[in-house]
Amino acid sequence: MGVAANRTKRAFRYRFYPSDVQAVELLRTFGCVRKVYNLALAARTEAWARKERVNYSQTSAMLTAWKKTEELAFLNDVSSVPLQQTLRHLQTAFTHFFARRARYPRFKSRKRSRKSAEYTASGFRFRDGRLTLAKMAEPLDIVWSRPLPDGAKPSTVTVSQDAAGRWFVSMLCEDPNVKPLPATDGAVGIDVGLDHLLTLSTGEKIANPRHERRDRTRLAKAQRKLSRKAPGDGANRRKARRKVARIQARIADRRRDMLHKLTTRLVRENQTLVIEDLTVRNMVKNRTLARAISDAGWGEFRSMLEYKATWYGRRVIAVDRFFPSSRLCSVCGTVQEKMPLSVRTWTCACGAAHDRDVNAAKNLLAAGLAVSVCGAGVRP
Repeated sequence: MGVAANRTKRAFRYRFYPSDVQAVELLRTFGCVRKVYNLALAARTEAWARKERVNYSQTSAMLTAWKKTEELAFLNDVSSVPLQQTLRHLQTAFTHFFARRARYPRFKSRKRSRKSAEYTASGFRFRDGRLTLAKMAEPLDIVWSRPLPDGAKPSTVTVSQDAAGRWFVSMLCEDPNVKPLPATDGAVGIDVGLDHLLTLSTGEKIANPRHERRDRTRLAKAQRKLSRKAPGDGANRRKARRKVARIQARIADRRRDMLHKLTTRLVRENQTLVIEDLTVRNMVKNRTLARAISDAGWGEFRSMLEYKATWYGRRVIAVDRFFPSSRLCSVCGTVQEKMPLSVRTWTCACGAAHDRDVNAAKNLLAAGLAVSVCGAGVRP
C-alpha cells in the first residue's frame, strides 16, 4: 500500500492571467475542442442508429480527414493534442454509457458547457516552474498559490475558463506526500442535515454556514438585471451574465473551502467514517428543500470524504438510506413508528432522551461497525 500511495496522482489547480494573444489562442482551442467533440458524437450517434459501433481509433481517423477539408481547415490552427484528448474523453463517456454507469453523451454547448482543453506531455513544456503550452511563445503567468511537490513533473495539464471569466490551469502530478496516516482507533458516525450541516456521533454539531443565503439578495438583484437585458448575445447581456457568474463562483468557492477543511479534519482524526447513503439527485427534486440541499453540498462532502479516505488509508462506510437511524433508539434498539421532521428531541419508552440528529449519528456508527465486522448490508 505504501508504494501505491507514493504513486498517487493529484491535481494542483492555479489561477493564471493570459496575455491577449494567449487568451485568443486558448479561446480558439476551446472552440475547436467543442467542434471536434460534437462532430465525433454526431458520427457515433449516426452509426449507433445503424446498429454499428465507432471506436476512438475510427474517430481519430475522421479527425485527420476533417482537417483536410476546406470547411474544417481551421482545426489545423490549434494544437492537435487537445483535439485527440477530447476524442478520448468521448470514448470514456461511451464506455460508461455501455456499462450503464452514465447517460448517453450529450453535445457540448457554446454557452453552457465548460470551456477547457487538456494537454498531455507532448503538448506542453514545464521547466524551472514555467509552463508553456503548444502553439504559444511565452509561458503562462501563473499565480503559484502553493508549491508543487519537489521534483513534480505534470503528466497532463488542463486549461479552463469558468463562467465568471477566471482562467485556471490544473496540473496532474505524482504527490509523494499522499500516503496512509498512522492507524487510529477513532470511528465516527456522521449525520448530514440542514439546520446543522453535520452532527457527529460524539455529540458535536457543525453549523450550516448557508453560503448561498449570505449572497442571496445580491444574487437576486444581479439575476433580475440579467433578465431585463435583451435576448441574444449582446455586450450588455454578456456583462450582466458575467456578474451573476462571479457571485455564484464566490458562493461555490466558500463552500468548497469549508468542505475541504472539514473533510480533511474528519479523515485525519478517524480511522472509520460512517455516513448515510443518500440519493441527493432525487432529494433535490423536492422544490421546498432543493435550494437548501444544494447549498449544503452533501454530494460534494461525500465525494471529498471518500477520495481523501482512499488517499490516507481510512475507510468510509455508507449505510443504506432506508436504515431507520432517526427512529431507532440507540440505547434499547426500539424503533418508533413515526418520526416527523419537526420532532428534534424525543424520549424512548426505556426512558432514554434523545437529540434526533445525535441519536441518528450514533445509530449510523453502530450499523457501520456491524458492516465492517460482518460484511453484510444494512437494511431496516
